[in-house]
Amino acid sequence: MEEIGFLGLGIMGKAMAMNLLRHGFKVTVWNRTLSRCDELVEHGATIGETPAAVIKKCKYTIAMLSDPTAALSVVFEQGGVLEQISSGKGYIDMSTVDAETSSKISEAITSKGGSFIEAPVSGSKKPAEDGQLVILAAGDEALYEEALPAFDVLGKKSFFLGQVGNGAKMKLVVNMIMGSMMNAFSEGLVLADKSGLSPQTLLDVLDLGAIANPMFKMKGPSMVNSSYSPAFPLKHQQKDMRLALALGDENSVPMPVAAAANEAFKKARSMGLGDLDFSAVHETVKSGKSSS
Repeated sequence: MEEIGFLGLGIMGKAMAMNLLRHGFKVTVWNRTLSRCDELVEHGATIGETPAAVIKKCKYTIAMLSDPTAALSVVFEQGGVLEQISSGKGYIDMSTVDAETSSKISEAITSKGGSFIEAPVSGSKKPAEDGQLVILAAGDEALYEEALPAFDVLGKKSFFLGQVGNGAKMKLVVNMIMGSMMNAFSEGLVLADKSGLSPQTLLDVLDLGAIANPMFKMKGPSMVNSSYSPAFPLKHQQKDMRLALALGDENSVPMPVAAAANEAFKKARSMGLGDLDFSAVHETVKSGKSSS
């Protein structure tokens, strides 16, 4: 198998790179804090000292970074992707960023002769560990086809959405809906509790009805117990709400529900909950400290 580069070993990136190794891919990894690479090296990965070193070694490289600033810096800074990207090499950015950031990266990569796809994913820590992500790709279709063996390991379904920007937009729409749902869910759990009802019974009722969904089933029990081990950090959810609202502004779409949800996530960040799971927005409702 071709050697794959992998940049960024946070909660998601580490799980994804480990999956590739388990399925027999050769993987060269880089992370800003290089000690994060150690566990992957134990499973057969090699380390690139810089993003450029990884690009030089591998035919195509995947990046999974925290936000637009990180995604841009890995490409443009000294020792970055642009120093070694060239014809015959591909760059796949699986970070969740806005369409403008994706387009900037795409233009820079293609101007050096490289090929580019954005491929943000729907799913958090557990789906990443289990290879059950949903991959939302856009850009160079030939690179997409070449990357499918890796995508088939990382995800349960891949979509090719056309031109660069469409993957970013689809991911923001999905996460905007998810963040809005999480707020309504939190309010419902607290309302049940304050009304003298069992939140656990509410979970059982929801799971049998038309609005049953995996998120409620997965997050509900831990929320009832005020446990918010981060599968998807709240600070990243708030970043995605902000980017989705900006997309709404661009397209003149009124989004009052998403705007209110964003304020709740901002309030949670101000309460010091940003590094916890995004379900910790529940605490803003429990404490009566919602932004409204």
